[in-house]
Amino acid sequence: MRLATFLAAAAFLGAPSAFAEWPDKPIHFVVPFGPGGANDLIARSAAEAVSKRIGQPVIIDNKPGAGTIIGSDFVAKAKPDGYTFLIGAAPLVTNSAVRKTMPYQDSDLVPVGMIAVAPSVIVVHPSVPAKDLKEFIAWSKTQKDGVNWSTAGGATTPHFVAEMLKEYGANLSVVPYKSGSEGVTAVISNNVSGTSEASIVVIPQIKAGKLKALATTYDTRITAYDSLQTTKEAGFPNVRIGHWAALFAPKGTPQAVIARMSAELQAAMKSPEVREKLVPQGIEPMPTSLPEFVKWYQDERERLVRISKKSKMTIDE
Repeated sequence: MRLATFLAAAAFLGAPSAFAEWPDKPIHFVVPFGPGGANDLIARSAAEAVSKRIGQPVIIDNKPGAGTIIGSDFVAKAKPDGYTFLIGAAPLVTNSAVRKTMPYQDSDLVPVGMIAVAPSVIVVHPSVPAKDLKEFIAWSKTQKDGVNWSTAGGATTPHFVAEMLKEYGANLSVVPYKSGSEGVTAVISNNVSGTSEASIVVIPQIKAGKLKALATTYDTRITAYDSLQTTKEAGFPNVRIGHWAALFAPKGTPQAVIARMSAELQAAMKSPEVREKLVPQGIEPMPTSLPEFVKWYQDERERLVRISKKSKMTIDE
């Protein structure tokens, strides 16, 4: 890590004169989802904070569709001049493993830095006779046809949670919906018994009594809902995933620019203003160094690809 940090700093100090004044015009953060969701909210908070630090506007461009493929492909093919970045999410890790064809290579997008995580929360309809995750898994085993579990489609975060729970013996029948919000609505209406979705989406419904929370699949308890135990605390450490948002750049973007943006992003996500905006909504800022994020991203890719292959996940195209 020390060597990587040194090399990044050296690259910045020895940057070509063409990038000495970077940035000298607005920067674009491409969000591969529509407005209003967790990824979009995180992106806008990061953009505002980074903009204040670099003295240039950071513009959000929403390019949703095809499981983040449309927005990701746009950035992968963008000019690598340090003015176009992607707000990547979990599908960026797994798309190439679950799709037959891809319009870009994984290597066409390079890590810049982690932004934040909206922890995933396992929720069930209030009528489900389980007060915690252990009881839910035990109950599922008594259901002959399995417990219906909604997802936002193939290879989405709730789908991964289902497969992780199955490794502990949970008897689940996956029911795909078009979006996470539809999957949550299905639980509230008791059309399915459970799902897992981003904290920002489900915490208001939990507090309103429309959903029952069993555990968060995040590494630590959610700051805004710290009475909820983690899956690790519940005895299921391998049920671990979050709705994360991170920054990526087109391959070929000067390392000096990547190092500078990574440093500015890290500082921005540590600011009290950002924490005050995100934490009350159930989102955890995750400022990390560039080497730390690169390692996390590589490890997460290996882990989720392994699960997707074992469970034979595919996405119809």
